[in-house]
Amino acid sequence: MTIQLEPASTVPAFTKPAPANPTPAPGTAAVSGNAAASTTAQPAGPVPHLTAEAWTKANRHLLRKALAEFSHERILVPEPEPEPDPLNGNGSYRISSGDGTHQYHFDARLLELDHWSIDADSIRHFRNGAEAPLDVLEFITAFHETLGINIQMLPVYLEEISSTLASHAYKQWASQPSSAELAAGITGGRNPAADFQAIERSMTEGHPCFVANNGRLGFGISDYHAFAPETGAPVLLEWIAVHRSNAVFTSAEGLHYRSHLDAELGPLLGTFQARLHALGLDPDLYFLMPVHPWQWENKLAVTFAAEIALQRIVPVGTGTDSYQAQQSIRTFFNVSSPERTYVKTAMSVLNMGFMRGLSPQYMKATPAINEWLRALIRKDPALHQRGFTMIGEVAAIGYHNGHYEAGSAPGSPYRKMLSALWRESPMPLLADGQQLATMASLLHTDSAGTPMVEALMERSGLSPEEWLRRYFEAYLVPLVHCLYRYELAFMPHGENVILVLEDGVPVRAVMKDIAEEIVVMGDRMDLPGDVSRIKADIPEGERVLAIFTDVFDCIFRFLAALLDEDGTLAQEEFWRTAAEAIKDYQARHPELAAQFARHDLFAADFELSCLNRLQLRNNQQMLDLTDPSGGLQMAGRLANPLARFRAPQATEEGSG
Repeated sequence: MTIQLEPASTVPAFTKPAPANPTPAPGTAAVSGNAAASTTAQPAGPVPHLTAEAWTKANRHLLRKALAEFSHERILVPEPEPEPDPLNGNGSYRISSGDGTHQYHFDARLLELDHWSIDADSIRHFRNGAEAPLDVLEFITAFHETLGINIQMLPVYLEEISSTLASHAYKQWASQPSSAELAAGITGGRNPAADFQAIERSMTEGHPCFVANNGRLGFGISDYHAFAPETGAPVLLEWIAVHRSNAVFTSAEGLHYRSHLDAELGPLLGTFQARLHALGLDPDLYFLMPVHPWQWENKLAVTFAAEIALQRIVPVGTGTDSYQAQQSIRTFFNVSSPERTYVKTAMSVLNMGFMRGLSPQYMKATPAINEWLRALIRKDPALHQRGFTMIGEVAAIGYHNGHYEAGSAPGSPYRKMLSALWRESPMPLLADGQQLATMASLLHTDSAGTPMVEALMERSGLSPEEWLRRYFEAYLVPLVHCLYRYELAFMPHGENVILVLEDGVPVRAVMKDIAEEIVVMGDRMDLPGDVSRIKADIPEGERVLAIFTDVFDCIFRFLAALLDEDGTLAQEEFWRTAAEAIKDYQARHPELAAQFARHDLFAADFELSCLNRLQLRNNQQMLDLTDPSGGLQMAGRLANPLARFRAPQATEEGSG
């Protein structure tokens, strides 16, 4: 697997909850404007979602996932029960803690790619022989040595598990649209932006592989209400002016600082500049920059106090556009003006193995990397034919704090506390009648147990096989082509891909999070100097894991299981359809036959690259991103579900 995430932190998470509203910035008429976080409106930090019933459901849900994913990664080895249950078609299994104190029994089917399809209702816990409640915190503690969590990491991981349970309880409590309503659009397609954001805030699971996937350590309950993606609360961003001697602004060719800020702020640009004039400061010596309200309150106003006192950083006020947090937490969609750009901000919050900062060094090259990839996509006929595209990161700004850069090691989170980027909106890509959906929605199941993918299939009127074939053409084939043609890999998980849908059918895939998460793995392309950081020395045998791990194991394994479990489509037909899409692509590109052999997607098996093992080993920095291959955790091999569908001609073409 190729993991190309942004540099991350090894600093322990914050534990002190922050007040809901920051202190007003000098010259600001009001506080941050996050009404949902107001300490006046919610003085007690309400937690109506934390009930015994919701907690019990959350524990059963997360324990099912923990048993399934830890078994998939071969950390746990379930033992078959002596007498399997003949009534449900499942096998019966158990696992025991090292000292024998705890036993868990459950029924499951083992699907393709060693996917454990566990019947959640069958899970039972026995402590010292007596049945006991399901408690994931107890489970993690009892099995922490088996799981490989050292005692220093264990409390932080338990805190992430607790946060994940609490967020699941909230998602149960909150009233969300059904899968059918999301598939049709909550506005019936009249407002595609509102329909898109309803899907974004209604997702219930998070990353399908990671067990602790909603950690967000640093958030207090008021922060959760104000900023968690699933609350859908309106957010107003804080704005600061940063002195140009310490900051770098870069943008796409032809986009200039003043025109960019004019488009983003409108009349507010003049207001902010007037506030600098009122302080006796020259606006031409500063860049204006958006910051997350949480980051201003918890980091900048304290950790960057010297910069503020010396007016290298000057708070100028609160923006007027309303934003909605996306699943990635620190990226915001402009709901006031959906055609305007997303804003991505630095946040010193620990989530899923990384502190969510943004590096000013990385920001400098971000627009250039995006321009390079845009040009590559634009001139490639195979990608163009399938509508494959990207939304570019068109401008970025990073602030260098000399004290922390001198006093910290490369990669430290103290070097990544103050940066921002602007990413294009996907709204201009839509034709009449089309809608947008995060690809994560294909794995979403509503409160009634209906998968959204099935609601989309029903809306389309297509058979499951035909619907999948359209999806594979839009998403899978372009990724395969990029691997074969360029040895270029994305990080194509559900949150990083937006699907353009027409009558419920995927017609094109839109990639985002480009500069931080693409990698060129071979020597098939010469890269310009300002783009060269995306090249990584990945061993040739691991390059195909960009598809095997990141797509097959981390997305399709779950999608195939969801359709199989619900009786919609047998898993063999799922993989047959995927194989046909790849074989048809290969037949149209015989010039790449040597690459098909080199990166054989029909091989008998492939290495099992384990994400939870990374997080369990170090839940504050999963990987050294200067060596994205060297830190991977492998656990044997997985049988490839495509192997049985190998075409004889593909073997002959690739033999030379």
